[in-house]
Amino acid sequence: MSEWFIYRGTGDPAPERIDSRPAPPPWRDFDARPIDYRVPEADSATRRRLGDRTVPLAVPGSEALRLINAALYLRRPLLITGEPGSGKSTLAHDLAFELGLGRVLQWPVVSRSELRDGLYSYDAIGRLQDAQLARLEGGAAGGPHSAGDIGRYLRLGPLGTALLAADRPRVLLIDELDKSDIDLPNDLLNVLEEGEFTLPELERVADRPGQQTVQVLTDDGLRAPVTGGRVRCRAFPVVVMTSNRERDFPAPLLRRCIHLDLAAPRDERLAAMVQAHFGAGSYDEYIGLVDRFVRTEADGGVRPTDQLLNAIYLVQHTAGSRPADQEAVADLLMRPLDNGPR
Repeated sequence: MSEWFIYRGTGDPAPERIDSRPAPPPWRDFDARPIDYRVPEADSATRRRLGDRTVPLAVPGSEALRLINAALYLRRPLLITGEPGSGKSTLAHDLAFELGLGRVLQWPVVSRSELRDGLYSYDAIGRLQDAQLARLEGGAAGGPHSAGDIGRYLRLGPLGTALLAADRPRVLLIDELDKSDIDLPNDLLNVLEEGEFTLPELERVADRPGQQTVQVLTDDGLRAPVTGGRVRCRAFPVVVMTSNRERDFPAPLLRRCIHLDLAAPRDERLAAMVQAHFGAGSYDEYIGLVDRFVRTEADGGVRPTDQLLNAIYLVQHTAGSRPADQEAVADLLMRPLDNGPR
């Protein structure tokens, strides 16, 4: 294992390694004033994906580890491509777990996603309704239905929360970017390069008494201060963008990323995934199922690792059934996703 590696994929938490990085290159150095914000610990989403982390979830090949660590050193987004089920999203959670970076911020991209969805949302209708209620009730500016506190109607999205000026980086998962509208990858360029964005709703009121710094809700469900209507990062987040290779991305986006093409987990990595979810020794116990899963790749069909895990779970809980029934169920669960030849 190279000594310069910050992330090693060993399954051993080592939060001190992210703090021992050298200073960023001058073109990736962000110097926002730090804010007081407590990052939540890892949640159930990370536990579901990683299982028992006493088992290493090794990344295959030194090239993959070099690319991941290059992204950490250079403060650049990591663009991970690969077939469904190859562990692209899991890698984001593994990074957060090993480096002690808390809850993973997740932005699942769909065809209707826009940049603002990742940055923040503003409930203008709710604010208008509260203002009308306050007028009807003759309430004061600070009453229960007052619309004076604009921060109550703003919420930072996962990307916006990741750019808060915390001392340690957050892990942001932008999942399935290839599902997006054609404009979203280009719209991300400036934010990923500059590490900041503005909230026009707060900029307009920044010169009013008491409105220079406003507490807004974050994707974590907590409050964070935003000053002058601008969110600017201090430690650039660990951005993991995934793609199932359903489209190509523009060159300007690729220039800002470190690209990793992740192969499907096999051999030691597949063994680690099985043991992480089913316990030590489970890989050898279900080696027959594993071998069958791997052999079926010869037909060229797409089979994500989830199918193997589902088959093992079902066989594990139908131990009293006839072996023929178990094999039949396993075969049904491990059919190719693309309905190719069987």
